[in-house]
Amino acid sequence: MSGRRLHIQEVGPRDGLQVETRFVETADKIALVDLLSQAGLAKIEVTSFVSPKAIPQLRDAEVVMREIQRRPGTLYTALVPNARGAERAIESRTDELNLVMSASVSHNLANLRMTQAQSFAALAETARMAQSAGVAVNVSLSCSFGCPMEGDVPEAAVLDWCSRYVGELGCGGVTLCDTTGMAYPTQVERLAQAFRERHPGTELTLHFHNTRGMGLANVLAGIAAGADRFDASFGGIGGCPYAPGATGNVCTEEVVHALQLMGYDTGVDLAVLLQASRRLPALIGHDIPSQLVKAGRRLDLHALPADFDEIRTRAEARG
Repeated sequence: MSGRRLHIQEVGPRDGLQVETRFVETADKIALVDLLSQAGLAKIEVTSFVSPKAIPQLRDAEVVMREIQRRPGTLYTALVPNARGAERAIESRTDELNLVMSASVSHNLANLRMTQAQSFAALAETARMAQSAGVAVNVSLSCSFGCPMEGDVPEAAVLDWCSRYVGELGCGGVTLCDTTGMAYPTQVERLAQAFRERHPGTELTLHFHNTRGMGLANVLAGIAAGADRFDASFGGIGGCPYAPGATGNVCTEEVVHALQLMGYDTGVDLAVLLQASRRLPALIGHDIPSQLVKAGRRLDLHALPADFDEIRTRAEARG
């Protein structure tokens, strides 16, 4: 276990900011992404090239993607809903297009306003555009661990969709998304292991929400199954606007803190990452879930009481 490399992928600038009611100014978004780059994250989901009417919080996608400072070793990705979004993303020099559909029939209709067959056809068109432009493609499969409207989603259905992404679309990466925090550790380990056995050459990312307090436990279960890429959101912000009851993603700094204490190599500078998270409350106008921002790291020690010497002297005098 000691020293094993794990890739931490930051989704807060997209998955987190898209659900905020306050618009974060473009310059502040760029500064946040630049700070996250300095922290050494493996991948950053910078924005989403959706219609500004649908998600006005990310209406500055082109400007943000073009003006960030790109760090060698970090991949800059964006969520892309359709061919028009793909064109905008490619023109803005996005490294990877993250395409989305759902493993759940109901969630796909509610979220994307399409049947699964229609979604897959749209993904195929977008993937062809990306491949023609030499841009990498990842597909995120929402509700891979359960749907808030349907309940359990059959593992066979999840794996069959993944096989189509890899085999028919030629995607280099697949993300299994726990959209509303329904995953539990043994389920995660079983599904991740099954994916790895079927597609050993494909990048697998696990994307968890902490809705029911099992986020970090699910990360550890994924590691046990051989997964080495995990999405997380700085400050623990995030959620799906079309998923009832969804709360924040697993918190990036909490995941990094735990994994580093366990001896894993995340490649992340935790102190710099915390600088980014501490900026969030002022920008979004409310507190953030991050316990690490509130309590500090394990060995961020507190000063002794001002009268500690007096206390010690009295205690020693009592024998």
